[in-house]
Amino acid sequence: MTPENTPHPLGTAPHGTAPSDTPLDPRTAPVPRYGSGSLSDLLPSVAAGLGVPGMTAGLPLEPADRACVFLVDGMGWEAVRAHPDEAPFLTSLLPSSAGGTGRPITSGFPSTTATSLASVGTGRVPGEHGLPGYTALDPATGQIMNQLRWQPWTDPHVWQPYPTVFQQAAAAGIGTCQVTAPHFEHTPLTKIALSGGTFLGRMAAEDRMDLAAERLAASDRALVYTYYAELDGNGHRYGMDSDAWRGQLMYVDRLAQRLAEQLPPRAALYITADHGMVDIPAHPGARFDFDEDWELSAGVAQLGGEGRMRHVYAVPGAAGDVYAVWREVLADQAWVATREEAVELGWFGPAVEPRVRGRLGDVVAAMRDDVAVVATRREPKESELIGMHGSATPAEQLVPLLEVRT
Repeated sequence: MTPENTPHPLGTAPHGTAPSDTPLDPRTAPVPRYGSGSLSDLLPSVAAGLGVPGMTAGLPLEPADRACVFLVDGMGWEAVRAHPDEAPFLTSLLPSSAGGTGRPITSGFPSTTATSLASVGTGRVPGEHGLPGYTALDPATGQIMNQLRWQPWTDPHVWQPYPTVFQQAAAAGIGTCQVTAPHFEHTPLTKIALSGGTFLGRMAAEDRMDLAAERLAASDRALVYTYYAELDGNGHRYGMDSDAWRGQLMYVDRLAQRLAEQLPPRAALYITADHGMVDIPAHPGARFDFDEDWELSAGVAQLGGEGRMRHVYAVPGAAGDVYAVWREVLADQAWVATREEAVELGWFGPAVEPRVRGRLGDVVAAMRDDVAVVATRREPKESELIGMHGSATPAEQLVPLLEVRT
């Protein structure tokens, strides 16, 4: 955790700070470091170092002829720092270690997989690529769309029209490749965020590490992406205080070391994540049930997002009342903003494109304390999760950027 009296990378008090007696001002919510230290800056910075035209380096990364990004789902910066025994190799890359140059960057808002992977792959902020959460309203149909599962169906390239950094790198002659689980190859999220060059599917994570290293060595200039999901899954099911989660972190540590030890010459490996996570207690005081709470549900036509970050879509004419009630009920436990406030404050990026604006809630609620707004009838599985993410707290928002070079 961030040491006492040390400025926090997000510029605010660390997660877990005691709540105040007054409702939280949304202007005090941490804002991702778009343009200088966010996931959307990573691939453009890497690609700029590879000489891909049109790429801007928002992150100060030394150029490399071969670059690999290893993204671990759900591996927050604070969690890595808190578990040196489980992750000795990753810990050796932290700035507190001799020679370690790792740093935290921000995931973007909300801190959730669909949004973050789109930010990584396109090099654009959520207000541009248009995936503003786990679920969000499709204004064209009036339905809530799950942007991870892509349900209900909508044309992926209409929803997210920009080319990926991988596509632009491949067009520039870079040996570009994604090495991940085979079932991701044809998903809409892969098509609009992580496609370009060659897709290679491997079930075993060790095989992915070995193949990623091979593909780096196969080209004089290479860009390789690989991904591991199970740390996030164990955190959701069992919580970050579980043996299952710690065992997964130990496995991730071994995978990262396995890949690092096989890097070819003139290569850089960047180990990062899409978000962190917090454990939410099971007692009712920590879980506001939207489906059972008449105050929170009054005037609400649709509920989007997830437990830690909610898009709230009001019935016509009720947005002001919904905002007032959510702000009162969640009080000092969440940052509650109107759509206009969230846009103006830059939560989704410096600008939100008109096609994206209607996907955002009339009210946007981001949890500060260890609480969640669940929906036990409409989201029964998600409501049972122990580990959750999506909000703006450092535990969720900060992700590692760890570097190995040859």
